[in-house]
Amino acid sequence: MVYEVECEVNGFIYSIILYLILIKNLFKMKALVTGGAGFIGSNLVDSLIDLNWDVIVIDDLSSEAHEQFYFNDKVEYHKVSIVNYDSIRPLFNGIDYVFHLAAESRIQPAINNPTYAVTVNTVGTCNVLQCARESGVKRVIYSSTSSAYGLINEPPLVETMNDDCLNPYSVSKVSGEKLCKMYSDLFGLETITFRYFNVYGPRQCTRGQYAPVIGLFLRQKENGEPMTVVGDGLQTRDYTHVNDVVRANILAVDCKEGIGEVINIGTGKNYSVLDLVKLIGGDYIHIPPRIGESRFTKANNDKAKRILNWTPTESLEDYLS
Repeated sequence: MVYEVECEVNGFIYSIILYLILIKNLFKMKALVTGGAGFIGSNLVDSLIDLNWDVIVIDDLSSEAHEQFYFNDKVEYHKVSIVNYDSIRPLFNGIDYVFHLAAESRIQPAINNPTYAVTVNTVGTCNVLQCARESGVKRVIYSSTSSAYGLINEPPLVETMNDDCLNPYSVSKVSGEKLCKMYSDLFGLETITFRYFNVYGPRQCTRGQYAPVIGLFLRQKENGEPMTVVGDGLQTRDYTHVNDVVRANILAVDCKEGIGEVINIGTGKNYSVLDLVKLIGGDYIHIPPRIGESRFTKANNDKAKRILNWTPTESLEDYLS
C-alpha cells in the first residue's frame, strides 16, 4: 500500500513536471539524442516528440544486437559515429539538451574487442562533451551502467561505493562518467550521469547470443528453443523498465541538484536468472559461466527519489505475464 501511494504521488509530480515542460516547449526546446534509433534512445525520442520538442538523432546504426532500428518521422536523423568529431560538431549548434546514449553496450563483445569499446564509449563521449561545451548546450545527460559496481560491493548498491570495473565495457563507461564530472567541474558544462540497472521493455535487443537476458529468453521461448541460463542461474539483477528510464531522463532536464554526479536508476528489487525462467515458463538449459560479469546487483535509488522525485512504476511480473 505504501509503495502504491508513493507511486501515485510521484506520478502526480511527474505529470506536473511534464505539463511545465510542455508549456516551456511551446517555445520549442531542441534536443540531440545520440543512439536515438536504438532501444532506449528511440523510446526517449518518441517521448520528447510527444512533449513537442525538436529532436535531432545521431546514430551510426552499427549495433548488431537489434533486429531493427526505430525511426520517428518527426525527427531529423544523421547516420554518423560519435567517434568522428568533425562530422558531429555542426549538429550541436542550437541544441539545448543532449541525451547521450550511443555506446558499445554489451559486455562480451567489449571483451572480444576492447579497442572498439574504449574508442566509442570513452573517446566518443569526450567528443560529445566537447561539442556540447563549444556549442553552448545547457546540459548533457549521460547514460552509464550499473556494471561499474563489479564484485566488491554488496547490494543494495549506492553511488558513493568504489568502482570495480571487471571488463572493457564498464571501464569505458566509467571513464565517460569521469569525463562528465570533469567537464562540469572544469568547464562549467552541466552534466548528469545515470547508472541504469538492466533495462528491459518494448524494442529491447533480442538478436545474438549476447542479447540482454529478458529479450533473449523471450525470443528463445517464441522460437520454441530452451532458454540458455548462464552458469548456475543464481546470479541476480535489478530489472528496470525502459519507460521508467525515459522518465528519469526527462526529469533530469529541469532538476536543480545532481550536476556532475552519478544517479542510480533501478527498482531496488532483484531477481535471479532462474526466477526469470519461472516467470516466463518453459524449458531451459545451462551454459558455461562468462568472465567479467557481476554476480549480484540491486539499486539503492534513494538519490533518484530525492533529486528527481523519481520512483519506478513498472513491474517485471506484470511485463512478463
